[in-house]
Amino acid sequence: MNRRSFLLQTVGAALALPKLPSLMAAAVDGNPAIQAVKGAGMGARRFVAIGNLLGFQTKQFFPTTAGREYEKTTLLDPIWDNRSQMTVYRGLEHGVKGGHFAVHSFLSGVLNSEAQNRPDGNVSIDQYLADEVGHQTRFSSLTVGSEGGIHGGCQIAWTKSGVRVPPITNPRELFEKLFVGDSKDRQVRRRQENHVQASILDSVREEANRLSRHVNKEDKDKLDEYLTSVRDVEKRLELRQRWTSQPKPQAPFDKPSNRNAVEDLPLLYELIALALQTDSTRIATLEIGGDFMPQHLGIKKDWHGLSHHGNDSEAIESLITLEKYQIEHFGKFITRLSKLNDGERTLLDSTTVLFGSGMGDGNSHKNSDLPIILAGGGYKHGEFRQVPREGANKVPLCNLFVDIAQKMGVEIDAFGSSTGRFV
Repeated sequence: MNRRSFLLQTVGAALALPKLPSLMAAAVDGNPAIQAVKGAGMGARRFVAIGNLLGFQTKQFFPTTAGREYEKTTLLDPIWDNRSQMTVYRGLEHGVKGGHFAVHSFLSGVLNSEAQNRPDGNVSIDQYLADEVGHQTRFSSLTVGSEGGIHGGCQIAWTKSGVRVPPITNPRELFEKLFVGDSKDRQVRRRQENHVQASILDSVREEANRLSRHVNKEDKDKLDEYLTSVRDVEKRLELRQRWTSQPKPQAPFDKPSNRNAVEDLPLLYELIALALQTDSTRIATLEIGGDFMPQHLGIKKDWHGLSHHGNDSEAIESLITLEKYQIEHFGKFITRLSKLNDGERTLLDSTTVLFGSGMGDGNSHKNSDLPIILAGGGYKHGEFRQVPREGANKVPLCNLFVDIAQKMGVEIDAFGSSTGRFV
């Protein structure tokens, strides 16, 4: 029965079909290479989350006036022209502690170390949504980030089994995943691999069914849970088989070269936008992590060292420079989505974009009062919304995740540390 972990690792993520006429793949056997399922393609709901490891300077980030007449701040200046497309939140958090370690709960609300006895573990909202809607696209989700820096790599996305999702680490790799198809030899090998894995699944299912006739109720419950996982793997395998020979969308430009995490950030955003536009995926995450080197912005000190600024004005000025750079390109991403058509609306209207960090105060490394911006997704925007930061009326960030999921058509009443739906 320990073959479960082998199967989960070898079968991989669910796959699906490209969409959007402007970059649509060529016809296959006279039929367009678009999956004929309800909700596929134009008008489908999408979700993107962007987080950084060390937060933002909150004094220069948050306005002081709530509502639609909030004032421009230093860090909101680069996205001031986007304010009608976004909402700024203050006071949302997860109620967790742990500094660098707790930042990895940004999209889950649950510390990995405390997730063992929870039904959904510390699954992040992107992976939860991918499990629900990811079967409709070639890639159930895309996770982009670094494998260097603090704690050894990107930990923004987590599965229900408590495993971090390994990231795509550079634009070239992401480009190849989206636009470069397998050779004919590789397609043959994939079909052979799929056949072998299907046979293994058949054997595992038969073995589990045989054992279920000879165990007590407690063990039968465990077997039923196991068989549920097997059926999930079978579904993923079926989808992968469907896509083995299907063409990918036509690339709109040549394969890019990798530079560094700072200079590559705009290109990563562009590729994520194209992944959404071609309906290659509807769920994506981007973590700005340990390989984001301020030296590429003309700053001599490293990001982590600067974050412990001790109120040194020169260090704070350097942090504001790199944080404004990150926020500027988030704003350009929003603008880009707003200029891409998605049926009768824009791609931004169809895509909920979450931006922020699991770190509230980089200097003290507190995980409270998180900087959060929500854009697109059909929400009514243009406000700065504050919620109580103390006492019984505090609002978990996971309440907003419940609302996002419901906007995506996923009917859940709770997620992570939520106490309800954010309204």
